Amino acid sequence: MHLKTADVAKALNVDEKTVMRWIRKDRLPAEMVSGDYQINRVDLLEWATEHGLKVDPSIYRLLDEENVALPLLSEAIEAGGIHCNVAGSDVQTVLQNVVDLLKLPPELDPEFILQVLLAREAMGTTAIGDGIAIPHVRNPLLLQLPVPQISLCFLAQPVDFGAIDGKPVQILFTITSPTVRTHLHLLSKLAYALRDGRLRQALKEPCRIDAIMAAVREIEHDIGKGAS
Repeated sequence: MHLKTADVAKALNVDEKTVMRWIRKDRLPAEMVSGDYQINRVDLLEWATEHGLKVDPSIYRLLDEENVALPLLSEAIEAGGIHCNVAGSDVQTVLQNVVDLLKLPPELDPEFILQVLLAREAMGTTAIGDGIAIPHVRNPLLLQLPVPQISLCFLAQPVDFGAIDGKPVQILFTITSPTVRTHLHLLSKLAYALRDGRLRQALKEPCRIDAIMAAVREIEHDIGKGAS
């Protein structure tokens, strides 16, 4: 799951010195292993999404030990649902209300899910700018869900998530998935879709569910129906 700085440089189409600068000055998460920096693939995709950088998808092609087909982005959003006017004036209250909307199996404690999401926010904001955040658990393997989900929530009022562009958040895509591979797949597809003007335009008119889903499906069609 870890990459060397040279691998990251190739994936982001920059030189290795730039990657080192990002690690030292721009909080690109990295661990020192035997004298060399190594970057977790999940951390890289999260950081790149937050900073508006495109990542070569080849580094996320992991072995599918379970031999399970990866879901379409539209399928995950349909599973998680689109929710309007979610209340809350601070991050904790908003995430509490988001968790209450998640379709969790009875054996999963909602309070545990909330604490995991809050812990992830404490590590660094999941806001990616332009009023959008992508809350998710740090380790997808913690949530053994039967179906991966992306819950799209439109907040009743903007909330400060500490985004790098300073804008408060009003749209949340909350990802819950059973495996690292599925998590990476959905996060990369969502990051790609959010760079597309069709989805951005649909999101400007909150809770037009048909328009949002139509935009997602059009984008999926253009990228080969979400194939990994």
